[in-house]
Amino acid sequence: MTGRRQTRSTLLPRLLTRPVRTGSLTAGALATCASLLAGCGIVPGVAGGSGDDTITVMTWAPENTGATNKPGMPAFAQAYARWINAQGGIGGRRLNVLTCNEKNDAVTASRCARRAVEEKAVAVVGSYSQYADAFLPTLEGAGIPYIGGYGITNDEFTSPLSYPVNGGQPALLAGLGRTLADTCGPVTLIRPDSIAGDQLPPLLDSGLRAGGHASTGDQRAAETATSYHEQVHRALRRATSATGDQGCVVPALGDRTGTFMDSFRRARAGYPDVRTATVLGSVDQTTIDASGGASGPYEGSYVTGWYPAASDARWDGMKKVIEREAFGDNRIDPADAGVQTTWIAYTVFRRAVESLGDGPVTADTVSEALDGGLKTDTGGLTPTLRWKFQDELAAVGFPRLVNAHVTLQVVENGRLVAARKGFTDVTKTLRNADL
Repeated sequence: MTGRRQTRSTLLPRLLTRPVRTGSLTAGALATCASLLAGCGIVPGVAGGSGDDTITVMTWAPENTGATNKPGMPAFAQAYARWINAQGGIGGRRLNVLTCNEKNDAVTASRCARRAVEEKAVAVVGSYSQYADAFLPTLEGAGIPYIGGYGITNDEFTSPLSYPVNGGQPALLAGLGRTLADTCGPVTLIRPDSIAGDQLPPLLDSGLRAGGHASTGDQRAAETATSYHEQVHRALRRATSATGDQGCVVPALGDRTGTFMDSFRRARAGYPDVRTATVLGSVDQTTIDASGGASGPYEGSYVTGWYPAASDARWDGMKKVIEREAFGDNRIDPADAGVQTTWIAYTVFRRAVESLGDGPVTADTVSEALDGGLKTDTGGLTPTLRWKFQDELAAVGFPRLVNAHVTLQVVENGRLVAARKGFTDVTKTLRNADL
């Protein structure tokens, strides 16, 4: 594997066994975390009081880094706590939300997880991290469920204590391929030159093949590049080849997608119009705004997402929470997929706690409720969510992926809007993926 990097935790899923729940770390491990506390990036949460009537959870995400930042997720979690506590809490129990700046760093992600154990959090809810292999072992050892991660790593779809609310990159790429099969000539994927990147072409191809389309043109690119001039020109030449059909270019470079699109904008003037398409995680409304909105390079791009467009009335409940408890907090954008995921994750957590009635609320009882067949209605933002130990996509390495529904959006006048009504279920497409 000379020259190839094993990036993050998006490698082949681990073999799983149900973890033994210890309930807490050893005294030595807690002492270690205490000594590291100054670097844990903890942000003061909502005051929770003490006693059995308080439930403590944690939400983490990277903030103030040079790469992906999701400050709206912990900020919204705190707003949600203020809102739910103003209504008497969850089943009469006060919600205490701790937040942690994950800093896009594996060591800090691990520290956040150890802090969650030390504070006796009953769940980590609505969080973002690329380093699941750094934090999931700690959560698994303590039996703490991870509810509604962003879906950015494969480990989130394999860990028995992970409860993802969306289909992550697998569902988005399969859904995008199926869409482009009907609308594009040659399709070129620009993806990281890494083992993680190697997993992307089969997912996109699964959707293309389902629509009777030829496989994607696979172009590798360095994740740390400051310019993608060469890849852009190769992609544009392929997109305008002699087939006569309008080609499509699909950048899926994560944090570097914006860098690619800067190069694309400068180069495309010498070529006929070429449609671009990508997935949430590589682009969201924040990215579109930062790149110039309607005058930027994403105008007209197809984007597959997990949820309805931000203008959909099904988001009204979330927007009311923001209006009442976080009005003027510019960290929280209701169009951001991270904020949306956090809302859905807390909806799942609330339902799990309510299902326990007057019984104790612990990490064990929350995960047992979710494992026991609990169904969560999210008001149409997702299909009804229910987790089994081995679900339909276990055969292709995603045993915890229970929501393979995606939506198709398009950038119009600088805003992501619905391009097609309803959801598309890509479960069958993923089952046929050559992973």
